[in-house]
Amino acid sequence: MSPTARPHSGPSSVLLAGGGSAGHVSPLLALADCLRRRDPNVGITALGTQAGLESRLVPARGYELRTVPKVAFPRRVSRDAAMLPKRLASAVAAADRAIVDCGAQVVVGFGGYVATPAYLAARRRGIPIVVHEQNARPGLANKLGARLTPYVGTTFPSTQLPHGRVVGMPLRREITTLDRVAMREQACAHFGLDPARTTLLVTGGSLGAQRLNVAFSQAASRLTDAGLQVLHLTGRGKDVVVAQDAKGYVTREYADQMELAYAACDLVVARSGANTVCELTAVGLPAIYVPLPIGNGEQRVNAADVISAGGGILVEDSEVTPEWAASTVLGLATDTPRLESMAAAAASIGEREADERLADLVTQAYAGAQGVR
Repeated sequence: MSPTARPHSGPSSVLLAGGGSAGHVSPLLALADCLRRRDPNVGITALGTQAGLESRLVPARGYELRTVPKVAFPRRVSRDAAMLPKRLASAVAAADRAIVDCGAQVVVGFGGYVATPAYLAARRRGIPIVVHEQNARPGLANKLGARLTPYVGTTFPSTQLPHGRVVGMPLRREITTLDRVAMREQACAHFGLDPARTTLLVTGGSLGAQRLNVAFSQAASRLTDAGLQVLHLTGRGKDVVVAQDAKGYVTREYADQMELAYAACDLVVARSGANTVCELTAVGLPAIYVPLPIGNGEQRVNAADVISAGGGILVEDSEVTPEWAASTVLGLATDTPRLESMAAAAASIGEREADERLADLVTQAYAGAQGVR
């Protein structure tokens, strides 16, 4: 189906499973909004955990949230591994109750702790499953889910999953319709920044990044003395100490309206989580990406396309120091022609219609279950 050929007949109730971090919750909410735009009467229920960001963000967006126990898959033999079957059975039962209570006709999973029980419960009831993988390298939950359904959407072309087709990263309309120039003055006022000054955004995502927090807070005075403004999002529960003479260095733990943070800034230093990479390319922001140095290396792969296009620079975590921030980052932030070139390159690979493409996949899954061609 062509991306512009939008189906009009979809399910009357959908269960969206994903939670923990913004990486799962943001695309979940973007799809929910898209489905609701298509059909204002569609029933949408989110499945998450009590402790994740979804416990606050989903109700705030106007959607019902049901919770399941968090079940982590142990990597080695241990007491936790022995308890896995019982814990997983409990989570599957909770997911099953949510499916029945909301009358879900399609279950959409975004990976993580919540998706596995949702996939298993849906499979048992014969309800069609849609999988969306945000990262270039898929996690365990979506590797399982992709074997249970032909409706698998990926964010990046390099992602290897059975039945996978590239749809991109579903992003909120506040991001995909953002006009950074038009919003700059309002955005700067929101954060107490001067719209006439060059602004650097530093963010480690919803959970923060200690390496970025330390390096930039210790370089604060040198950055602001050189005329730069900084908006530093430290992460939930993460505090940084900034010199009092660093005028124009603004710290916040988190920004619920990331579109305002993007509109206020000219350059970003960030981890290369998939959602971050896709948002920055969608709004055309140049960035220095610092991949998380642990895990399976997915963050390095997430940023590969934008770096190849010239819209970003990759820097190793170990290279991020106060001296680097005060020299290399400052030098780039004050190089206007280069920033403009990088911004155009980032925008050239940005995808703003992924929510519609994933919604198409939901409708196809529902139609397939109804025997509709």
